[in-house]
Amino acid sequence: MEILDQYTALAPSIQNTIDIFKGEWSSKLPDVCGHIQAGTAPLFEDGRIYWAAERLGGFTGKKVLELGPLEGGHTYVLEQLGADSITAVEANSRAYLKCLLVKEVLGMDRSHFIYGDCVEFLQNNQQPFDVCIASGVLYHMRDPAKLIALLAKTCNQLLVWTHYYDPAIISTTPHLQQRFSEGEPSEFDGFSHHLYRQEYQTALGWSGFCGGSAHYSRWMSREDILACCEHFGLQNIQIGFDHPDHPNGSCFAFVATKNRANAANFLPEANVSEGTVPEAQKSLGALIQVDYQHQISQLQQQSLQFQRQTEALQRELQAAQARIEAMETSKFWKLRKSWFQFKKTFGLPSNE
Repeated sequence: MEILDQYTALAPSIQNTIDIFKGEWSSKLPDVCGHIQAGTAPLFEDGRIYWAAERLGGFTGKKVLELGPLEGGHTYVLEQLGADSITAVEANSRAYLKCLLVKEVLGMDRSHFIYGDCVEFLQNNQQPFDVCIASGVLYHMRDPAKLIALLAKTCNQLLVWTHYYDPAIISTTPHLQQRFSEGEPSEFDGFSHHLYRQEYQTALGWSGFCGGSAHYSRWMSREDILACCEHFGLQNIQIGFDHPDHPNGSCFAFVATKNRANAANFLPEANVSEGTVPEAQKSLGALIQVDYQHQISQLQQQSLQFQRQTEALQRELQAAQARIEAMETSKFWKLRKSWFQFKKTFGLPSNE
């Protein structure tokens, strides 16, 4: 590759811009972009954000902190729902650049994307936020209890969507079982719990990887996650989008408030499946379907990578065999074999 490969001769267009990261997109862009080809996950119309809005009394006029915006899908929804400002912290450099691209394409003027580690941000942050959105973040942490504790100090309301460790599911699901180690006891700021190490393995070879910043993360059980929230003062917990059979591991969403004084902002608890949140219902089915498709796409990419590696090894093996054959047919090799045979016939010492 040379520097001229970074140029384009095409006329400016949204598709041309999106294709800077062609093949790396997870999200399907909103309908206002027209028939733009990007990813497939409906994160720009995600039912989890609409559900949280109803649970938390809306986002209108609120100051929102978002961890791991990925490609700006949830950020876009938060703007559409009236958030006064959104500060979105992203540690993946390619995801961060995609967020900036989306911000320009969609004209998002109340969102501010910053590049850096969310834990480091929270440890140094001095400003309070009304709400924090942490969707797809907790299970990428190496110390998830620490993140929960920091969020409890930073915001009044919280939405979390995360995978969690369920031994019954993981022990009977081969592609998950091979990624996990046995649990180990841990403690953070007076909260005792267990952590289960999860290895990213071959997923790290995909340029569109959007996991944690290390080769592994550590998961908590559902019970420990909820107990950790309560330990650090996050109460009034309400649960939705609970999917124990999710192909990438059991997962759920929950909202919480920092103290009882904020309970008035809640609506009575409702089950998403009962039809109380039509936007969430509509997006949830598509989200599950696309998630399966996304997993299949990742497996296909990994399979292609393995195929290429296998072909390369086969070529190396063939080359090695050719070298051996050439050596065995050479005059030197024939003379060497004759010499050792002569020594063996007459009982002479051999260094072979």
